[in-house]
Amino acid sequence: MSVAEAIRADIRKFPRGRPFTTSRFAALGSRGAVDRALARIVADGGIERLSRGVFVRPRKSRFVGNVHPGVAEVVRAIFRDNGETVQVHGAEAACRLGLSTQAPMEPVYHTSASSRPIRIGSTTVRMIHTSNRRRLQFAGEPAGLALAALWYLGKDNATPEAVARIEAAIGPEAFARLRSADMPAWLADALDAGAAARG
Repeated sequence: MSVAEAIRADIRKFPRGRPFTTSRFAALGSRGAVDRALARIVADGGIERLSRGVFVRPRKSRFVGNVHPGVAEVVRAIFRDNGETVQVHGAEAACRLGLSTQAPMEPVYHTSASSRPIRIGSTTVRMIHTSNRRRLQFAGEPAGLALAALWYLGKDNATPEAVARIEAAIGPEAFARLRSADMPAWLADALDAGAAARG
């Protein structure tokens, strides 16, 4: 079986609408051969290119035509397939948890890989390298979202009220997981103070 045939066979197994990256096919041939095969499949209409090295089997709607995955789903595909750890930026996390109204103008993520922009359709996503592994704990989980928000709030704004709002938003199980994180003393103290305030 040729590289192109092997790739087509694999792609037929992928769910429609779920993004995947070039790295999924690394074992099937050289990077050049994989890129050429994917380019041909794009030209044939079998897949669509969402971003550099990111593709999807189109999922069609009779109302709007092809339905594309959201930016967050594409980012998850990139870190899943590339072995990259990615955490939502603290400003976005705080906004999602109702702790702030100041969301970034463009999507921003912390990453264990290199800093770079990623163009997804008309949206530019900024990936910012962080060497602080503690900031990337529980990436993609509610506990990780809460941790990112607390890092962003900082020592002065991680109040018992903010902690209570976080616990209400993510639930007791995720909150218990959050408390098990490796964190600086000020953050552990903030969580302890929040627990004490609840009595």
